[in-house]
Amino acid sequence: MPRVRLVGEDGEQIGIKDTKEALEYAYSKNLDLVEVAKDADPPVARVMDYGKWRYEQEQRAKQARKHQSTINIKEIKFRPKIGVHDYETKKGHVVRFLNQRAKVKVTIMFRGRENLHPERGRTLLERLAEDVKELGQVEQQPTLDGRNMIMVLGPTKNAGVKHDAEGEDGERSEEALQGERGGKGDAPPRDEEPQPHEEVVEA
Repeated sequence: MPRVRLVGEDGEQIGIKDTKEALEYAYSKNLDLVEVAKDADPPVARVMDYGKWRYEQEQRAKQARKHQSTINIKEIKFRPKIGVHDYETKKGHVVRFLNQRAKVKVTIMFRGRENLHPERGRTLLERLAEDVKELGQVEQQPTLDGRNMIMVLGPTKNAGVKHDAEGEDGERSEEALQGERGGKGDAPPRDEEPQPHEEVVEA
């Protein structure tokens, strides 16, 4: 390529230069001349610190891969006529998934003539969203997909933060301290206290 369209280190257009002249310009600034658009006429070359540019590109790619690997989607399925006990159990699964910083795809499955009343599925999804609003926010509103209705929840900033467990620890410490001061030994032994992490798992 005898001539190139030269772009400076700050992105300024320097103009069309002989390749030799462009190289001399880059070297005078202790930088590299890098071809960035070989199919252009004439090809475009930019003055830059090639080592620094490669490092920055690698870091961006690394961050993108890291972000992609942390996106985790769980799915849980409901029937529109779900019972109270089953609803609470499945809601507990949703809470657990959100506390794991996972997105949750909630699917209402309609069977037979149930799809004639999609409002029942929507009402159930809205109820679930309201019940878990401290941990999950609606990222995709309830939408019909064939015989199913789908809603996607994403974790809020509160998801995975064990405020309740910390509060319980503080209350237990205060109770134990009061028991020692009163000399009555009312505070239960620590080996008999329920552990916060066990409660989270059971939820």
